[in-house]
Amino acid sequence: MPRLVIAALIALVIAGASLFIPGVRSQVRAIVRPEPPPRITPLAVTLPQLAATATAHPTAVARAAAAPARATARSGQTATAVPTRTPSPTALPTPTPGPVVVNGRTYDAYIPAASKEQQAYKYSCEFDAAWVILQSYGFDVNVDDMIAVVGVDTSIEPYIEETRDGFFIYGGDITRHFSGNIKENFLARGTGSAIRKAFEQYDLTVTSVNDRAGVEAALRAGQLVWIKTTVDFKPWRPATWVMPDGRTRQTVLGNDHAVVVMGFNNQSVVIRDVLGPTSSNWQRPYEYEVEWPTFLAAWGAQEFDGLAVAPPQ
Repeated sequence: MPRLVIAALIALVIAGASLFIPGVRSQVRAIVRPEPPPRITPLAVTLPQLAATATAHPTAVARAAAAPARATARSGQTATAVPTRTPSPTALPTPTPGPVVVNGRTYDAYIPAASKEQQAYKYSCEFDAAWVILQSYGFDVNVDDMIAVVGVDTSIEPYIEETRDGFFIYGGDITRHFSGNIKENFLARGTGSAIRKAFEQYDLTVTSVNDRAGVEAALRAGQLVWIKTTVDFKPWRPATWVMPDGRTRQTVLGNDHAVVVMGFNNQSVVIRDVLGPTSSNWQRPYEYEVEWPTFLAAWGAQEFDGLAVAPPQ
């Protein structure tokens, strides 16, 4: 056998074996599927005084008398009362009257938002995004408490059917409650109309927003914006969610996600995303910019589901 052929075979064996070495394997993964997408720009604009860090299950420290629960889950699950406390006025975001410069970047509005490392559960993004807003407004909240208030519709565990007309996801009433196993089912999700109960229990003013003008107006007024989108604002497979009573919602199949919009300028929006690094993107930052066209397209895939949440008065 020619020496060149033998040398080539040895090189292939060594390369194959190197894939079992963790450091080399991660480098190969990065080369094969580079991350993050080019239109997402990581930022290093964290303001320490408001970027609170918490564990996966934040624990409330100061709790006052509990307010009555406003929601009762279906199938026998009852939302428990969730404590509330008066936020510190110094911790609240304020309206931005003009251009704001943060670490050399200029924004029409920028609201420092709390951050924590990773989600409480594998599919709890809606609640983690709500945690960001409440924590930013001075409420020391717990994700499990928010789940109890929103409620979990256990009438049917979400499942998929693929037809000639596309993907259909059959599940609970996501307009009123969360639906699905939050730890195991990648189809599990809720919508803004359900999650808004997590904010309203604290008597916060919540307004639906469904276009760019609404997002910009909210941020200029000092209001953080909760939205449904796709993971990393990547392309998606459209799907139709079918509720027990036959009502439907347009959604995405496998990369459903929720984040918080905390700033914008003419080119892009600033996102707080507590998902952080995962096996699908080891380089995902907790704060990044997304260009407006990409942002609007991914948001539109979720019916422009968004909530502007005003700080407490």
